[in-house]
Amino acid sequence: MAQWGAIFSIIAALGGAALLASVHKIDEGHTGVYYRGGALLTTTSGPGFHLMLPFITTYKSVQVSPVKTVVFIISCQQDQIDENLKLTLQEDLTSMAPGLIIQAVRVTKPNIPESIRRNYELMESEKTKLLISQQTQKVVEKEAETERIKAVIEAEKVAQVAEIKFGQKVMEKETEKKISEIEDSAFLARQRAKADAEFYTAQRTAEANKVKLTPEYLELMKYKAIAANSKIYFGNDIPHMFVDSAGSSIKASAAMDIVGEQILDLD
Repeated sequence: MAQWGAIFSIIAALGGAALLASVHKIDEGHTGVYYRGGALLTTTSGPGFHLMLPFITTYKSVQVSPVKTVVFIISCQQDQIDENLKLTLQEDLTSMAPGLIIQAVRVTKPNIPESIRRNYELMESEKTKLLISQQTQKVVEKEAETERIKAVIEAEKVAQVAEIKFGQKVMEKETEKKISEIEDSAFLARQRAKADAEFYTAQRTAEANKVKLTPEYLELMKYKAIAANSKIYFGNDIPHMFVDSAGSSIKASAAMDIVGEQILDLD
């Protein structure tokens, strides 16, 4: 008996839970829409208590009564707001809860107090001034950036020109240096060749003179020197020609000794 009681208690508990899960209430001004396995059913329910399959079917209560919404809108397209808002809401409902249709949307233009209007206009004015100030600042910053870029470009151009000119001067100096080195090398080569030639000439002259210094050549040269520096006398009275200032005669033998080999007797 105790076992049957326990089983009955379990069945009663499960039945109560199923009953609680199946009974639901839909409030006035709402419509119940149902989902089974995640799929939206076409069945709907009005306000009151309703039953559904427990643990399988779920529901959502969607408000269908008119909702008064206060929206502060200041626009020059007031006549288009109602229709645009209706279309937007209908698109959302069509995707989230198919079957619900919005009949009408009414957006009323509120009577804004003068203080709020002035504050709004002042805020808009300040916002406009702020935007103008920000745009002006951006323009100034852009102009400054442009000037900076131009200055950098000009400085780079001047630096490049200076570098090119400096390179040209360096190349000119290097060219002049090379030309000078070539001229110096050519001059040294000419001087060396001239010195070598003079040395060779002197050497060859010395060698030639060395070959000429023979007794016969020296004897020949002696006679040539005597012949170039001597006077030749002709006749038999040669000894009588050498007389001193006192009128005394010089012996022929002494005269012959003085003249030596420089006198040529042609008798």
